[in-house]
Amino acid sequence: MTEELKSTTEIILDRLESWWLLFIENLPNLGVAILVLILSYFLSRLVYSTTIKLIGSRIKQRSVSKLIARVVAVFTVLLGLFLALSVLNLGQSISGLLTGAGISGIVIGLALQGTLSNTISGVVLSFRKNIRLGNWIETNGYAGEVIDIALNYVVLKEADNNMVIIPNKMIIENPFKNYSLTTRMRVMVECGVGYESDLEAVEKLTKNVIADSFEQIQSTENVEFYYTEFGGSSINFLCRFWIDAENSLEKLKAKSKAIMKIRQAFAAEGINIPFPIRTLQLDNQTLQVSKVEEAVEA
Repeated sequence: MTEELKSTTEIILDRLESWWLLFIENLPNLGVAILVLILSYFLSRLVYSTTIKLIGSRIKQRSVSKLIARVVAVFTVLLGLFLALSVLNLGQSISGLLTGAGISGIVIGLALQGTLSNTISGVVLSFRKNIRLGNWIETNGYAGEVIDIALNYVVLKEADNNMVIIPNKMIIENPFKNYSLTTRMRVMVECGVGYESDLEAVEKLTKNVIADSFEQIQSTENVEFYYTEFGGSSINFLCRFWIDAENSLEKLKAKSKAIMKIRQAFAAEGINIPFPIRTLQLDNQTLQVSKVEEAVEA
């Protein structure tokens, strides 16, 4: 028993001695590896701040800028780690880390597929010039002002002051209309006048009313007027003109103003905007049948 214990102690001491000698031999490499890790840490901080400054002018979303800067900084630290392991001649450890990182990436990617998709879409949206903060857009059945473009979602403020949160993936995969890309919008007003109206006078009056109501319309030549159909109780027309606007709310206000001005002008000139009319025609036979039915009931 004593001899076995002595043998075990000698084995442990020999192992410790070999480790100590190995540590002494690799002490310079260990110092270099530690120095590389320290330098990579400070270099990652420098890379982080530099990346923020470089992309800050292009990406207005602070969260997206920080995400990109963190990714670059982490990549710098990982590069320093691999260099340190190479200095220590730990090639097998590097292979194990790469293998583990690959497997972990696959597992995390499958588990967070929807979240990662929205995050990547948020980064893509941040670089797009056709959607910016303050733009008025219409997408996925909603219309409003872009309040925020976060990593996972876009926040729209509708005309009724409601906030709509839409995942970035839905913005990327579906068409959207951006009213703010142009500074002009066309307003269309439809109306009808009675069959007894002077159609040329109606056209001239409507053009004059629109031209006088909006400062950006230089003359009546910039107002389009077309009669569209013979309606059931009126001759219908379409009036179109352009205004300076960047969102649908301004367009709606302009249309409302045009309707009020046209109504006032028509009323002042005695031009009739008829109500829907239904005409019932009763012939003599119908009247006789009705009289017979009344007599039988009596």
